[in-house]
Amino acid sequence: MTSELDIFVGNTTLIDEEVYRLWLDGYSVSDAVALRVRAGILEQTGATAAVLQSDTMDHYRTFHMLERLLHAPPKLLHQLVFQIPPSRQALLIERYYAFDEAFVREVLGKKLSKGTKKDLDDISAKTGITLKSCRRQFDNFKRVFKVVEEMRGSLADNIQQHFLFSDRLARDYAAIVFFANNRFETAKKKLQYLSFGDFAFCAELMIQNWTLGAVGEAPSKPDSQVDDMDMDLDKEFLQDLKELKVLVADKDLLDLHKSLVCTALRGKLGVFSEMEANFKPPAPQNLSRGLVNVAAKLTHNKDVRDLFVDLVEKFVEPCRSDHWPLGDVRLFLNQYSVTVHSLDGFRHQALWDRYMDTLRGCLLRLYHD
Repeated sequence: MTSELDIFVGNTTLIDEEVYRLWLDGYSVSDAVALRVRAGILEQTGATAAVLQSDTMDHYRTFHMLERLLHAPPKLLHQLVFQIPPSRQALLIERYYAFDEAFVREVLGKKLSKGTKKDLDDISAKTGITLKSCRRQFDNFKRVFKVVEEMRGSLADNIQQHFLFSDRLARDYAAIVFFANNRFETAKKKLQYLSFGDFAFCAELMIQNWTLGAVGEAPSKPDSQVDDMDMDLDKEFLQDLKELKVLVADKDLLDLHKSLVCTALRGKLGVFSEMEANFKPPAPQNLSRGLVNVAAKLTHNKDVRDLFVDLVEKFVEPCRSDHWPLGDVRLFLNQYSVTVHSLDGFRHQALWDRYMDTLRGCLLRLYHD
C-alpha cells in the first residue's frame, strides 16, 4: 500500500514581533532569551532552552540583515532575498522608526550632530532606554533629516514618500526635523511639563502658516538659494511682524482694543476682572504687550529659538498665576484676535491673522490648567 503526501515548501521570512521588539530595544541575545523565558515562552511552546537560544539568534541574524534595507525602506519593498508580505514590511518599517517619548524630549530642538550624539550615554542613563536603542533612534532622526533637508514641497509628504511611514509617523518626524532645523529651545525647566505631542502640534501649525511653504510660492531667488519650503520659517514674514508693535505703542489703538475685548467678554469670563486689570500697562503682567512683543522679537535667531520659553513666560504663567480656566483662555484669545479687525487705524490685518491663528492654537495647547 502506498501513501500520498502533499508537500508545500515556502521561504517566507518569519518575523516574531516580540523578538523584534527586544532587538529594537537594544537587548543582547542572552538578555532577550532571559526575558522570553521570564515571559513563559518555554511553558507555552514546550521548547527547550537550547531551541529558544537558537531561535532568538536566528531572528537576530535576520534583523541584522534587514537593517541595511530599513535604512532606505523602498529597498525593502523591491528586494527579492527576503519574502515578506507587504503588511509585515509595513510593520518592520513603522516599528524600526518608532521612538520613545522620553528619548525624543531629550533631543528635540537640538542639532542632530556628533556633539549631541556624545550625550546619548547620559540620555540613556537618565531615561532608562538602552544605549543601543538611543543610538538607533538618534540615527533615524538624523537619516530622515539628511534625506529631506534639501527637498522642496511638503515636509511630511516628502518623509512619507521616501520612508513609507504612516501618516501619523511622517507628521511626527516632520515636527522633529522642523525643530532640529530651527533649533527651538525645549529643554528649559519651565518647559518640562510639555510633551512631544504638544510641541509636534505647534510645529504642524507653524509649518502650515509661518514657513515659505505656507505662502504657496518661493521668493524671487535662484533655485540654488531658495530656502527649504517647509523647513525654514519665512524670514520676510518674521521681519514684517515688527509692524504689529503699533498695537501696543499707539495708546489710542491699545485703549480701543482693550475696550472692544472687554465689551465682548463682560459677563462671559470668570476671570474678567483679572483680564481687564492685566490687559495693558502699567499692569505687571501686561498680556497684550507680551503677545505683541513675542512677534516683534522673532527677527532675531535667538528669540526664534526661545519662542516657547517666551510664550510660557509672557502668557501661560501669568494666566496660571491668576487661575484662568482653559475655557476662559480660549474665549480671551478668540476675542483678542478678532477684535483687531474692528480697529480702523490698524493696517496689518492679514499679517495679524497669520501670526495669531498659529499663536492662538499653540497657546491653547501649551496651557494646561
